Amino acid sequence: MKWKGLAQRVFRALVVISCINIFVTACKSRPADATHPQETSTSGTIYISVDESFKPVIDSQIKVFESQHPDAHIVVNYKPEAECLRDLNVDSIRMVIVTRGLSETEETTLTNKLQFKPAYGVIAYDAVAVIVNNDVKDTLFTMQDIRAIAKGTSGYKYKMLLDGKTATSTVRYVVDSLLKGQPLSENIVAAQNTEAVIDYISENKDAIGLLGVSWIGNKDDTTQRSFLKKVKIAQIESKVKDEAGIYVDPVQYNIAYDRYPMTRPLYYILKENYDGLGNGFANFLIYEKGQKIFYRAYLLPARMAFEKRNMQISN
Repeated sequence: MKWKGLAQRVFRALVVISCINIFVTACKSRPADATHPQETSTSGTIYISVDESFKPVIDSQIKVFESQHPDAHIVVNYKPEAECLRDLNVDSIRMVIVTRGLSETEETTLTNKLQFKPAYGVIAYDAVAVIVNNDVKDTLFTMQDIRAIAKGTSGYKYKMLLDGKTATSTVRYVVDSLLKGQPLSENIVAAQNTEAVIDYISENKDAIGLLGVSWIGNKDDTTQRSFLKKVKIAQIESKVKDEAGIYVDPVQYNIAYDRYPMTRPLYYILKENYDGLGNGFANFLIYEKGQKIFYRAYLLPARMAFEKRNMQISN
């Protein structure tokens, strides 16, 4: 009987141990977030919304990221900035890339909805370039000139062409920084998108166009070289007090040293509190590889500094 009782106790112990092993194995095989099975920081599929002003550089970022991680798929939708921000309330959209961060009210509302704080931060700095027709002689402007053209009070007989009249980041920049909250004047004309701005300016001498420099600043890009054959990039008077009368281009050096007067940050906003593909792509943008792509696209990297140095190598 003693041996029978001992055998029963051993059997019960083995059953308990087997159940524990099955439970542990099941836990290990379960994904970290059951709502996103098969996803890691380098695999899976996510949907993001991006300010259409940054299509060239974000296309490059996604192309490189996906080439390095073949199991990762980033489905991007380029939209006016206001629509991207509204997409933060769409469950399927994991990330947006726009030219501003969240306000306190927006952050609180989104945190309450998600039950965790969204991550966001600056990843690069962009310049708003001014383009003119190849045949016009006016290629030097002060900020007073640009503001007056936006208000319709300038001695220049130019219209101002934007990539839309509502919702875009360029329109918001004009309203906030040039018009200081005043409504858009009749002198401001809407194009369908950024490429339409370039096409219109290339065919008309009576307007200037405003667009992100990543569309037209990269002379190494064949598409942008074709744009530069159509239009000219104007220079704007330096905002440095000791540089009155000096006109500067929308290039990285002038962004970094606060010489070019029309600049804006580029933010990512991420709705993910686990190590998923959204975090993987955000880290790619923040660290060396992504920052180099911003640098090569003629934006100023916000997280890492890159310098060009001339070197002489002897055998």
